[in-house]
Amino acid sequence: MGLTRQYLRYEPAALFGLVASPRAGVVFVALRGERGRYVAVPACEHVFVWDTRKGEKVLILKGLKQQVSCLCPSPDGLHLAVGYEDGAISVFNLLSAESTITFNGHRAAVTALQYDHLGGRLVSGSKDTEVIVWDVINESGLYRLRGHKDVITQVLFLKEKNLLVTCAKDTLVKWWDLDTQHCFKTLVGHRAEVWGLALLSKERRLITGSADSELRVWDLTYILEVKDPDEPESKKSKGSPSPETEENTEEDETLELDEHPEERIIKCSKAGSIMREGRDRVVTLSTDQMGKFLACHGTDSVLEVFSVLSEEEVQKKLEKKIKKARKKVKQNSEEEPERSIQLSLQEEIQRITNIKASSKIKSFDLILSPRGELKMVLLLQNNVIELYNLNLSAQMPQALRVSRITIGGHRSDVRTLAFSSDNIAILSAAAESVKIWNRSTLQCIRTMECEYALCSLFVPGDRQVIIGTKTGKLQLYDLASGSLIETLDAHDGAVWSIALSPDQHGFVTGGADKCVKFWEFELVKDETNVQKRLSMKHVRILQLDEDVLCVRYSPNQKLLAVSLLDCTVKVFYIDTLKFFLSLYGHKLPVLCMDICYDGTLIATGSADRNVKIWGLDFGDCHRSLFAHDDSVMYLQFVPKSHLFFTAGKDSKIKQWDADKFEHIQTLEGHHQEVWCLALSPNGDYVVSASHDKSLRLWERTREPLILEEEREMQQEAEYEESVAKEEQPVVAGERQGEAGLAGKKTIETIKAAEKIMEAIELYREEMAKQKEHNAVCKAAGKEVPFPVNPILRAYGNITPSAYVLEVFKKVKSSELEESLLVLPFSYVHDLLRLFNEYIQQGSDVELLCRALLFLLKIHFGQITSNQMLVTVIENLKKTTISRVSEAQDVLGFNMAGLQFLKREIEAKDEVTFFADATERFEEKKRKRKKKEKMVLAML
Repeated sequence: MGLTRQYLRYEPAALFGLVASPRAGVVFVALRGERGRYVAVPACEHVFVWDTRKGEKVLILKGLKQQVSCLCPSPDGLHLAVGYEDGAISVFNLLSAESTITFNGHRAAVTALQYDHLGGRLVSGSKDTEVIVWDVINESGLYRLRGHKDVITQVLFLKEKNLLVTCAKDTLVKWWDLDTQHCFKTLVGHRAEVWGLALLSKERRLITGSADSELRVWDLTYILEVKDPDEPESKKSKGSPSPETEENTEEDETLELDEHPEERIIKCSKAGSIMREGRDRVVTLSTDQMGKFLACHGTDSVLEVFSVLSEEEVQKKLEKKIKKARKKVKQNSEEEPERSIQLSLQEEIQRITNIKASSKIKSFDLILSPRGELKMVLLLQNNVIELYNLNLSAQMPQALRVSRITIGGHRSDVRTLAFSSDNIAILSAAAESVKIWNRSTLQCIRTMECEYALCSLFVPGDRQVIIGTKTGKLQLYDLASGSLIETLDAHDGAVWSIALSPDQHGFVTGGADKCVKFWEFELVKDETNVQKRLSMKHVRILQLDEDVLCVRYSPNQKLLAVSLLDCTVKVFYIDTLKFFLSLYGHKLPVLCMDICYDGTLIATGSADRNVKIWGLDFGDCHRSLFAHDDSVMYLQFVPKSHLFFTAGKDSKIKQWDADKFEHIQTLEGHHQEVWCLALSPNGDYVVSASHDKSLRLWERTREPLILEEEREMQQEAEYEESVAKEEQPVVAGERQGEAGLAGKKTIETIKAAEKIMEAIELYREEMAKQKEHNAVCKAAGKEVPFPVNPILRAYGNITPSAYVLEVFKKVKSSELEESLLVLPFSYVHDLLRLFNEYIQQGSDVELLCRALLFLLKIHFGQITSNQMLVTVIENLKKTTISRVSEAQDVLGFNMAGLQFLKREIEAKDEVTFFADATERFEEKKRKRKKKEKMVLAML
C-alpha cells in the first residue's frame, strides 16, 4: 500500500463585513435593563445584537448552518425565538447568549413567529403552509394546525381569548379556536395575498395588508353564547367543526356562509379601508406593544406611520363633533342634529408622518419609549440599520434619524479581495467603497470611496492599493491618509483582471477593450508636496481579438496567460509578446485561472462548471474536474504547493489537489453565490465574499485531514439528510384533519429512540442474568458474587431499571413524542411495567405520565387487545391517579403559599405608600403654617 498524502483542515474562523441580512426582520430587544437601545438582526446563520447608540456589536447568537428566516422577542425580554430556513426554531437566552430550547416541526423555512402575552406559548408559521403551537415552558409541541394552502405570512395570539388568527399567501385569514384546535372562521375578502395583520383598539379591530395600496379594517365582535343548550352532543364534538366564511363583494357587502350559526365565537364586519401612499404590496405591517401606533411599508423606501386613537380619545373627539354640529344647528335655526354622528375611520386612525429611508426597507420595528418618543428601527436592503425618533409632542411630528450603523460592511456585493504581504490586512472592494480590515480584530480600519471595483491588489510595501473599475479606470489609494492619489483611464471597457509581476516592479491589466496593458511603478514629483509620490506608467500593450477576462504571470516572469471570451486561454512570452500556447477545451468562457508556484501547472475555472488542469510546458490537459454546480467564479493556488481553492456560484468553496486530481474538502458557510476569494501569502488564511454580503475568514489548522474519513462523514451526513426527508410515521387512529402532532421525525428523534431501545435490551439481559444467578446461588447453597455490567458501573452501580429511567430523562422534551412514535411495540410492554415501578416510587411523575398517555394514545388498539397487559394497565391506573393527586395537592399548597406572600407584599407596599403620603402631607402643612406666620409678621 502506497503512502497516503496528509492534508491540513481549513476551519471557519470568523464572519464579518455584514451588518444585517435582509432575509428576516429586525426587532428591539431588552438588554442590560434597557429597551429601545439594542436591536437584534439576522446575520446569515447567526443573530447579531447591535447597540444603536454606540454602533457596536454587543452580542452574537450563534447558529449552525441554516440561514435565519424569522425573529421574535419574548414578552419578558429575556429570550429571543429564532426561526431557520430548515424549519427549526431555537430559543436563545439573551443573558447567556446560548440556545436553551430547540423545536423541530416544520419541513420548510419558518416565516412567522409570535409569543402569547405571557410568553408561555409560541406559535410558528412556515412555508410548508402549516401552523404549530409550542409550549415554551414544557419545551414541547402542542399541536399542528392545517388549513392554509400557501406560505403563512403572519400569526397573532389574542390576549383576552384563547384564539389565534393567521394569514397566508392563499388570500385567506383564518381564525382558530385553540381549545378545540379547529378553524371556526375564514375571511375571504381579499383579492390577492395577505402579507400582514395587526390587532388594534383592545383587539376590537383587525387590519390586514394585501398586494394593493389598501389597508382593510375589520370590526371584531365577540359572541359570548357560542353554544345552543338544545344542540345535540354529536354537533358539539371536536371532530366536526363548522367553518364560517365571509366574503366582501365589490359593493363592500359582507356575505356570511355559516352552516351552524350557534357555533360562532367572533363576528367580523368590514369597517372600511385606509389608503397607503405606496402603490405596491405591503411587506411589513406592525404595531407597538400598546397598539397606539401602526406602521407599514412596501417594497420602496418609505415607512408610513399612523396613530390609533384610544376609546377615551375617540369619545372626546365625538363629543366635540356633536357640540360643533349642535352649534351649527342653532345658527341655522334647524332641528337638532341626528344621533347618528360618528367618527370616520380616517379620524380614528390618523396618518402622522412618512419616513423616507436611504434605501429600500426590508423590515422595521417600533417601540414607545418612557419619554413619550416613538423609536423606529429600519433594516435596509443595502446592509444598513437606521434608527429614527419621532417626537409626538410636536405640533407637526417629524422623524429624526438618530443613528445609522454602516461601518461594519459594504452597501453592495464585494467583487474583489486581496491580502497584504504581511498577512495582516485584507482589502475588500465593492460598487461604492474600498475597505481595509485588520485580520486579527476583524475591524474596518479604512473606508475609501471608489467607483465600481472589479479587481484589486496591494502595491509592494502595503502602503498603497490599486483598484480596477467597471468604467476602465485604475485608481491608486494611499492607505495612511485614506485618500485617492491618482486615477488613470486604463481601458475603454471594464478592467476585469489585474496581476502583480513577480519582480514587483509593475503589473498587468486585462480589459473588455480586447487589450492587455503592462504598467510599471514610478516615483513622480507631486505639485503640492516636495516629496515624490508613487505613480503608474503605461509601458506596453498586447492587442487581442476577444475581450480579456483574466491575466496571470508565471512565477519566473517568462510567460503570461490570458483568458479570452472565446473560451480559450492563450499563453504568450512576456519579453517578445509572441504566442506560445493555446489551451482550448472549455465550453464556456474561462472566468478565472492561476499558475502554481513552480510554473509547471495552470488551472482554469470556467462558466461551464469545470476546472481543467494543464501542463504549462506543452499545454496538454492533465485532468478535467466537475468542480461546482454553477459557474466557477474564482481560482487560486495555495502558495508553495499544488493545492488550489475554487469558489462557485453554488455558494461553496472547494479545495483540490492538482497532482492527484482529488477533491480534498468543501468549505460550506455562504448562503448565496461566492464572487471571489483570496489566500494569504503564507497560505494559512482564506477570505471569501458572497452575494449574501458577508465576508468569511477560514483558517488552516494543525488537524490532519484524511480523505477516507471525509468521504465517510459526507455519506453519514447524506444519510441523515435522507432520513429527515422520509415520510412521517403514521399515528394509528389519527385522522388527517385540521389538527395533528407538532413534532417531526429527525435523526435526533431516531437516535433517542435507539438509545431507549438499547437501554431496554440491557434491562432485559440484566434481568435474565439475575434470574440465572439466583438459580446458581440456590443450587450452590451459597452467595456467589454477581458481575456488574460496566455501563451500570459507570453510572454508579445503579439498577437496570434505574438506568432505563436515566436514559429516558435524557431525551429532549421537544423530541419525546416523536421518539416514542418510532419505538417498536415490542418494547412498549417492558416500558409500561417500568413506568408502573417508577410512578410507585414517585420519581418524575409529570414526565412519565406524559409519556404514558402518549403511548396509550398511539398503541391503544394493541394494548387493549393484549391480555397480558390488563393487570399492568390496572396497576398503572391506581398508581397514576394517586401520585397525580399528590402532585396536585403539592402544587395547590405552593400556589396558595405564593398568593399569600403576594398579598402580604402588596399590603406592606400599600402601608408604606400611605405612610409616605402622610409624611409628605404633614411636611407641606408645616411649610404652609411657617409661610403664613412670616406673612403675618411682615404685615
